[in-house]
Amino acid sequence: MNEGYKEILSRISSSSPTPGGGSVAALALAHAHSLALMVARLSKGRKISADGVKAADAVIISSEPGADRAIVLAEKDAEAFDAVMRAYRLPKGDEAEVSVRKGEIRNATWGAAAVPLETAFEASELLVSIQKLAEHGNSNALTDLAASAELANTAAHIAAMNVRINLVSIEGEDVEKEAARIEGLLATSNELVGIIRSIVSERLGW
Repeated sequence: MNEGYKEILSRISSSSPTPGGGSVAALALAHAHSLALMVARLSKGRKISADGVKAADAVIISSEPGADRAIVLAEKDAEAFDAVMRAYRLPKGDEAEVSVRKGEIRNATWGAAAVPLETAFEASELLVSIQKLAEHGNSNALTDLAASAELANTAAHIAAMNVRINLVSIEGEDVEKEAARIEGLLATSNELVGIIRSIVSERLGW
C-alpha cells in the first residue's frame, strides 16, 4: 500500500505541472467512493432496515464503477492540460497559423475545463448516495462515511477551481452556461455535505 501511494505522490510532487490539482481532485473522489463502499458493505453485514439495505445497495452499484471512473478522470485531467500546453506551442508566424492556434487553444482549454466539471458532477452525485446511507447505515462506521462526504465535497471544490481557471480565458455562451453549472454543482455539494454533517452528529449524539 505504501509503495503505491509513494509512487503517486512522487508523480504529483515532481517538477512536471501534471498531474496537478484537477487530478488530485479526481483522486480524492476515488477515495470518497472507496470509503463509501466500505461503509455500504459493513452496513450490509449487520442487521439494518430495508431502507438501509436499499441505501447500501445504491452506493455499491454507483461507487464500484464510480471509483474506477475517478481514476480515469485523474489521468484525463493530466492529458487535457498537456493538450493545452501543446496548443500554446503551435506556430503563429502568419494570420492562418494564428487563427489555427487560437482555435486549438480554445478547444484544448474547453477540454481542460470539461474534465474537472465531470469530477465535480460525480462528487455531487456521490453525496446524494452518501446522505441516504448516513440516515440508515451502520452507525459504527458513520465517521468513515462522514470522511467520504468531506472528501467528495473537497473534490468538488478543487475541481471547480480548475473549471474556473480554464473558462476565464475563453468566451462564449457555452462558457457562461458551464460557469453557471459549476456554481450550481458547488451549491448542491455544500448543501448536501451540511446535511450529512447534521445527520452524523445527530446519530452519534454529538
